[in-house]
Amino acid sequence: MLGVVPPSGKQFELRLGDQAAVITEVGAGLRSYTVGDCELLDGYGVDEMCSSAQGQTFIPWPNRIADGCYRFGDRDYQLPLTEPAAHNAIHGLTRWANWHVAHANHRILRMQLDLHPQPGYPYALRCELTYRFGTRGLSVETRSTNVGAEVCPYATGAHPYLAPAAGLIDELSLQVPAQGFYPTDERGVPTGRCRVDGSTYDLRRLRRIGGLELDTAFTGLARDDDGGSTVTVCAPDGSQTTLWMDAAYGYVEIFTGDSIPDVDRRRRGLGIEPMTAAPNAFRTGDGLVCLEPGQTHSATWELRPARP
Repeated sequence: MLGVVPPSGKQFELRLGDQAAVITEVGAGLRSYTVGDCELLDGYGVDEMCSSAQGQTFIPWPNRIADGCYRFGDRDYQLPLTEPAAHNAIHGLTRWANWHVAHANHRILRMQLDLHPQPGYPYALRCELTYRFGTRGLSVETRSTNVGAEVCPYATGAHPYLAPAAGLIDELSLQVPAQGFYPTDERGVPTGRCRVDGSTYDLRRLRRIGGLELDTAFTGLARDDDGGSTVTVCAPDGSQTTLWMDAAYGYVEIFTGDSIPDVDRRRRGLGIEPMTAAPNAFRTGDGLVCLEPGQTHSATWELRPARP
């Protein structure tokens, strides 16, 4: 008799010092990240199915494509509407696939997936997700290679929910070094691009979240000396967690979780979603990469916990 298979498939654990992470076979998702006895993510249990995209990576697009349709080159395409209530295609094509281990040791895990041509996206990608522990924290590298014969549209993003303190996220403080944001319609699709100056979306200085409700993409990110950008989250006790994104990520979505279907899980974690393109990029081209045959795109983000 076969044993019970966890909803997220096989579980792979990494450890370095007091850091531990659990990555899943399904979607190569980040289910848990602990430092000492502190869980830093609002994840899910081994006996639960991932909901609300906790810890998932999105390939070949993040966020939404309005009506699931787009034009690339001289052809029109229609993707499945995976957010049917809003009539959108959302979060790519790989997050429910079974990934396999390409390399593993106690502190590095590389997962791989071949994305084959399919209706709505007739292109071939070899995808790799590498989780790696270092002295600063946990890094996640996404690499995708166009292994087909045609240029293809491409972007990627990820969806960790930070929860560095117990309770609701209202007591956390947040800093997002962004000059611009995207207002959206009732379907979550951008209607334009605005500067944050003088608006409730100006998070360039550390600010308590309170009752702020966000499901908002930001851009115009200020760069650190290393070329990356850093989003900072502080807990009431002074502990701090930062999400660093390399230069490939020009956009970040901030999600306070108010629309999560399970009412009890709302505002329990803060979604900080690095993205290489804006929402609806397959239609607008905003940040979209045209990946040539044989070309590889790489993007890395890191979770960096610190203590006062």
